[in-house]
Amino acid sequence: MRLAICASAPAYLLAFRGVSLATDPGEMDQGTTFAAESGHHAVQFYSDDRSLCGVVARFLCEGLKESRPAVVIATPEHRLAITDELTGCGIDVDACVRAGVLKLLDAQETLSLFMVNGTPDQAKFKAAIGGVLAELGGAPRPRIIRAYGEMVDILWRRGQRDAAIHLEVLWNELAMSHPFSLLCGYSQAHVTTPLAVKNVCNQHTHVLPGQASLVA
Repeated sequence: MRLAICASAPAYLLAFRGVSLATDPGEMDQGTTFAAESGHHAVQFYSDDRSLCGVVARFLCEGLKESRPAVVIATPEHRLAITDELTGCGIDVDACVRAGVLKLLDAQETLSLFMVNGTPDQAKFKAAIGGVLAELGGAPRPRIIRAYGEMVDILWRRGQRDAAIHLEVLWNELAMSHPFSLLCGYSQAHVTTPLAVKNVCNQHTHVLPGQASLVA
C-alpha cells in the first residue's frame, strides 16, 4: 500500500514506530510503502464510499490471504461494501469469520462500549478493543492484526472532534501492548480546514493519498 508519511506526526509517535519523518513535500508525494507492520497507523481521507471500501478491502485482503487476522469496525453500509469487495478479491468471508480470523463489528455499537459522557473512557476502551485484539492475535505467538476503523469518523461527523482525537490517542497507546496495523477513514466533507487535517494527521504515521494504488 503506497502511503505518504504524515509530516505533522509528532516525533514520539514516529520514533515508537520506527518511521522516518518526511519533511520535503516532494518526498511526501512519492510516498512510502505501508507494509502493515505493527504500530503503523494510517489515515484515509475519502470523498467516495465505494473507493474507500475498495481500499480497505485490499488492505485486509493482503493479510487474510496469508491467514493473518483482521477486524473491521464500520457502519453497516460500509461493512457490507467491504465484505463484497473482499469476496471479489477471492476471500471467503463467512469462512474467515467462522475460523475466527476476521471480525466484523458495528462502529456505533462498539463506541457505546466505552464512551462515557461524550468522551472515550480509557479503561473501557482497553477492555473492549484490547479484548478483541487479544482474541484475534492469539498466543503464544501473537500475530499482527490488520484493523480498519471509522468510529473516529462517526465522532467527527457529530462535531465531537476532541473525542475523536482522544480516541486516536487511545489507539496509539494500545499499539504499545498489541501487535496491529490500523487504517482509519475520515470523510473529506467533514475535515475541511488545514487545522482539522493537521489535528488528525498528528495522530497518524501515514496518510493514504485520495486515489492511492495498493501494492503487496
